[in-house]
Amino acid sequence: MPALLALVALAASGALFVVAIGLPPTARERVMAALTPFTRTAAVAAGQPRDEAAAGSMPGRLADGPLGAIGPAITGRRAAVRLQRWLGYAGSPPGWPLTRLIRARGLGLCAGAALGLFFGGAWFGVRGLLGGVPLGALAGALLVDVLLLNAAQKRQQELLKHLPDALDALVIGVEAGLGLDAAMAQVATYTTGPIAAELTRTLQEMRIGSARATALRALAARTTVKELRTFLTALVQSGELGIPIADVLREHSRETRLKRRQRAEEQAQKVPVKILLPVLLCIFPAMFVIILGPGLLNMLRTFGH
Repeated sequence: MPALLALVALAASGALFVVAIGLPPTARERVMAALTPFTRTAAVAAGQPRDEAAAGSMPGRLADGPLGAIGPAITGRRAAVRLQRWLGYAGSPPGWPLTRLIRARGLGLCAGAALGLFFGGAWFGVRGLLGGVPLGALAGALLVDVLLLNAAQKRQQELLKHLPDALDALVIGVEAGLGLDAAMAQVATYTTGPIAAELTRTLQEMRIGSARATALRALAARTTVKELRTFLTALVQSGELGIPIADVLREHSRETRLKRRQRAEEQAQKVPVKILLPVLLCIFPAMFVIILGPGLLNMLRTFGH
């Protein structure tokens, strides 16, 4: 009976997969395919890496298919706002807009339910079906959130890592006679990474009519790095109060370099604690066997006679 249930679940999963791939593209898919060149051009102009693989990948195609229609039904308003915020932290990949992420949650729910049906029925029979399907569906629906949060955290770590170098470049540009906008443009043009992409996006928002303070506040809302948010707040206040920007840049550049050195020292201090457990579990037992082993054997031979 469990084997029969597993075979039925596997056949159903395969049928859903074939149907999702074999169906003709919907009207939305045709419109998105027509807009793909313009989206790619805007993403490259914004300093974001090309994400052609995500746009035409199998997960993206499946998310836009009929299986993804469950996503909007299981995603509430708060969850959508949370996904939108994490999407901003992750850099808003052009191949994965918010609508596709929401539909991907529905795809993950179906895939997780199918896996729970298969493994639960194969291992535990009917009882496994009752527990495996809900747990698999929940895990599949939350998989998109976990992956997005992981991507957002990695990008914010990259922002924190390259922030002191970007501030140094801004200080050099401003002290060389450039304005703040021109210095930001130089940093965005001649550097790579998340900092360059965020500065490019900020400059584009300013070109289309946003005030500098509004664009800088929007940049602060797209990051969780405290040093960057503090720096942007200081820039906005210096512009409103008439404080020289060069002094603000120089002070924050010095402070971020100091904090980066302190973080490196903190990580170095954690190394002995982290290697303590592997040493106790892996190295010390082997050393005890090599050092004490011959003596124990001699003692056994002596007392054995």
